[in-house]
Amino acid sequence: MSDDEAGQAGAEAVRAAWGRIDAWLREWAPGSYARLAPPAEPGATAAAEAALRLRFPAELRASLGCHDGAGGKGVLPVKPPLSVAGIVRYWTRWMEFTEEEREFGDPEEAGEPSWHHRWIPWAESEGDAQIIDGRDGPGFGRLGMKYHDEEGSFGDDAPSLAAYLTAVADVLERGGSVGGRVPYLAVSGVLWWAEEPAARPAW
Repeated sequence: MSDDEAGQAGAEAVRAAWGRIDAWLREWAPGSYARLAPPAEPGATAAAEAALRLRFPAELRASLGCHDGAGGKGVLPVKPPLSVAGIVRYWTRWMEFTEEEREFGDPEEAGEPSWHHRWIPWAESEGDAQIIDGRDGPGFGRLGMKYHDEEGSFGDDAPSLAAYLTAVADVLERGGSVGGRVPYLAVSGVLWWAEEPAARPAW
């Protein structure tokens, strides 16, 4: 499968996952569904790519084509999705911070840096962001975390945005957890996620 074909397959998986998530939220958590923004304008996405000097992965463009972010927590288990404008703001802020570090001559540490210009924030709250790795290579498109006071980090929990959103849809429909978080439904019709409770002792 070529890179273009893989990107198209990933985009289709993202749209399918959002369709399932939307349907579940409309029926069971209308308060959370109301927090989802309408699709982003294609021109806004193109302008953001120009501002970041990056071509967004096909999966991110597909997600923004479903929802231009979400207001408030609870829709997804990790962080609420950013709007196109929010992506640009967060990326720009960290580019400015990184420039300040270079000016002060802070040494680079081993491992992932504090920020990389090819990281794309896609979900964020309280300064901590879920990021998409836009660097070329086998890690392209994987999801990671950028905590505001730590270096970036990538694990094996979410190999792609499509895999993450598909896992969310699966858990909403069938039960289970995503990254150690389980969904709960409030009587007000709002979805929220909490750490999976520890297993009770057998005795």
